[in-house]
Amino acid sequence: MNAKDRARKVKMIIMDVDGTLTDGSILVLPDGEELKSYNVKDGAGILLSHLAGLKTGIITGKTSKSLEKRAEKLKIFEVYQGILDKKKALAEILEKNELNLEDIAYIGDDIGDLEVLRSVGLAGAVADAHPEIKRNSHFVSSKPGGKGAVREFIEFILEAQEKWEAIEENFKKLTKQDDFKV
Repeated sequence: MNAKDRARKVKMIIMDVDGTLTDGSILVLPDGEELKSYNVKDGAGILLSHLAGLKTGIITGKTSKSLEKRAEKLKIFEVYQGILDKKKALAEILEKNELNLEDIAYIGDDIGDLEVLRSVGLAGAVADAHPEIKRNSHFVSSKPGGKGAVREFIEFILEAQEKWEAIEENFKKLTKQDDFKV
C-alpha cells in the first residue's frame, strides 16, 4: 500500500516534540526552566486537522511546562510526556480512542520513535531525521523539524483524504478568533 492510501485511513495524528515540533533546541533559564520554540505553521496545521475531524496527540520523552501550554492552546488533549516506552503510550491512546494501528499517523525524528513508526498505519519523518527513521517512514518531509515539517505531513494527509472543502466550511463557522489561535 502506498503512502497516499495509508493517509486516507488516518483518524489521528500523533507527533513527537523535540526535533519534530521543535528544531531540537532548548533554552535553559538560570532557574532550570526550559524553553522551546514552536513554529506557527505547524500549529496552524494541527488546527486544520481538527477542522477536518482528525484527532491529534503527542508522545515525547521529555517533560516541559511550555509543551503543556502549547498543547492546551492547540487543543491537543492526548499528551504523554516523559515517556521512554512510546509504544506503550500508543497502546493507551488506541484503547482510549477506540482506534486501530492503521488509523494512526505518527511523525518523528530519532531512534526513540522507531518502534512506534514501524507499527502505525502512516509513518512520517522530518527532513533532518535520523537515517533509520527515514528508512522506516512512508512520508519524509522536505522541511526539518520545527520548520513546518508537521504542517507538511498534515497537509499530505488532508489532501489524500480530500478534506479541504470541509475545512473551508468549518473555518467559516468559527465564531471568534480564539477558536483558531496558533
